[in-house]
Amino acid sequence: MSLGNYARGKFDMKNPAKYVGKKQPTYRSSWEWTFMNFCDNHPAIKHWSSETISIPYYNVVKQKKAMYVPDFFVLYEDAQGNTKAEVVEIKPTKETNLKEAGKSVYNQAMAVINQCKWQAADKWCQDQGFTFRIITEKELFHNPTVRKRK
Repeated sequence: MSLGNYARGKFDMKNPAKYVGKKQPTYRSSWEWTFMNFCDNHPAIKHWSSETISIPYYNVVKQKKAMYVPDFFVLYEDAQGNTKAEVVEIKPTKETNLKEAGKSVYNQAMAVINQCKWQAADKWCQDQGFTFRIITEKELFHNPTVRKRK
């Protein structure tokens, strides 16, 4: 799949002290840019990073071990003042499960692979005391605190 039709580039942070990654974050879609902007600007988010965690998993489609690199790690303060840590994946709904994939063989394969990745991520996050969250376009663009890229 070509990334030619997708927004991509280096994210320019307004609040670089919040970013805990080693390299300037790279967005691979306008959705990732939107989430980076949210992390950079939301006052409850204390720290965040992009593509800094690797989680081993078994890819059932290719029938081999692989590494999953989730999109984001976020440390934030919830409404009760508790510090929470989350690993976040940004993904289109059509790649989240077979029902949403429809008849597209590509989307079906991605949904199966993603389920393998996310099962491993859930376990890894539980072991670390983190939460694993999948954010689709439904949450990303229907949340009043997240704004679409202009």
